[in-house]
Amino acid sequence: ARMKTYLVGGAVRDALMGLPMRDRDWVVVGATPQDLLRQGYTQVGRDFPVFLHPQSHEEYALARTERKTGPGYHGFVFHAAPDVSLQEDLARRDLTINAMAVAAHSLKPDGTLGADKHHIIDPWGGQADLAQRRFRHVTPAFREDPVRILRVARLAARFADFTVAPDTLVLMREMVQAGEADHLVPERVWQELATGLMEARPSR
Repeated sequence: ARMKTYLVGGAVRDALMGLPMRDRDWVVVGATPQDLLRQGYTQVGRDFPVFLHPQSHEEYALARTERKTGPGYHGFVFHAAPDVSLQEDLARRDLTINAMAVAAHSLKPDGTLGADKHHIIDPWGGQADLAQRRFRHVTPAFREDPVRILRVARLAARFADFTVAPDTLVLMREMVQAGEADHLVPERVWQELATGLMEARPSR
């Protein structure tokens, strides 16, 4: 398999909304950590391998799947290997609007998406939810990470005209009732809250 690189997540969402990309995250498919180290990337991150590009210092992560093994934020086992597909990587993400990707080679020279929307990889209907201004979970695996409840709240403070899809709201309430949210670590709660308070509409 040849190594392929994709721009993923929030950067794609923001570009489609006509906003400046805050952070650009990249996913690499068909590579091993050794492949990236050989190309001069630096490895950071204890829990799963994230690499910094030798020139841009932007974050590149190997495509991965994750499996819940215990309660809380750390109860995950990650599987990052050359055989993990981009689709599998996108499936583990939180919201459909954050589960879109664009192949690096189809970006314009200045790193932007350009007008052509055909090259957007969108297996979960993120563009439709973006048009409807809707936060919708990708798969029921959303419930495995309670930090995602806070992240939805933080995004609601940033994008004040979005609403939460009814089935996502039901899922989040079930997570709280099931005690999933009790495993939230104070640092993560504060991190999301502090960021949310600096957004456009913190009251949300």
